[in-house]
Amino acid sequence: MTENMTPAADAAAQNEQAKAETVKEAPAAFRFVIGEKVGMTQLFDEKGNLHAVSVVKAGPCKVVRVRTQEKDGYSAVCIGFGEVEEKAVNKPQAGYFKKSSQAPVKYMKEHRLADVKGFEIGQTVLLEKIFKPGDYVDVQGKTKGRGFAGAMKRHGFKGQAASHGASDRERAPGGLASRRSLGKVLSGQRMAGHYGDATQTVSKIEVIKVDQENQLLFLKGSVPGAKGSLVSVLETSKFKKHVTAPIVSAVSASKAANVKSSKAAAKK
Repeated sequence: MTENMTPAADAAAQNEQAKAETVKEAPAAFRFVIGEKVGMTQLFDEKGNLHAVSVVKAGPCKVVRVRTQEKDGYSAVCIGFGEVEEKAVNKPQAGYFKKSSQAPVKYMKEHRLADVKGFEIGQTVLLEKIFKPGDYVDVQGKTKGRGFAGAMKRHGFKGQAASHGASDRERAPGGLASRRSLGKVLSGQRMAGHYGDATQTVSKIEVIKVDQENQLLFLKGSVPGAKGSLVSVLETSKFKKHVTAPIVSAVSASKAANVKSSKAAAKK
């Protein structure tokens, strides 16, 4: 027994150590996680620059199903996130989790791969192994649902003038340009309608910080969705090279002459 520890605490520490030793890691090449959007905050980087960041709780994510070409017709890895009671899942899902000896998860999402070799059920995706500060990711989620909205809120129209007694046209969309020869409104015309609650992807967001202990990702800028909504984080499909623009300072002619003369004097 460890010194200055009660038997119960020592047993708990041994259980945690045994659990850590039995964790099966997913291949590091699998750079895909799902999680919940926590909110936004500010964060300083190592150079002292202040960034507005979105915080995503992306873990622990576990492999709950492996799709193969022979059995399912395509290759994919399904990961799960979040704890949920067994009574909260439907019967097909409860039957699958029971058959595979897994605890039910709140969210599941598949990611297609060309080859699923090396993946097996029960593996854990570790954030610090797949993402690090400076990486770029694509984030996908559902935007906030705003219900039925007018043209100004939905499309950013400026509205019409409030002069000459037109007090009821300030938020109207204006003419629909339906054309007399057609006698109808063309498809795709920007009008009032359902706004939000649509899948949106934001490409090439920089990872500012990875907190493996608390399973948190700090991403530069905003990501789609409300607090508590599900988001997917994937290695970006865009150009991934991190480019820092050089800072060029203007040098006056007199200063350049002084520097040149001092270098010449130093050579003598």
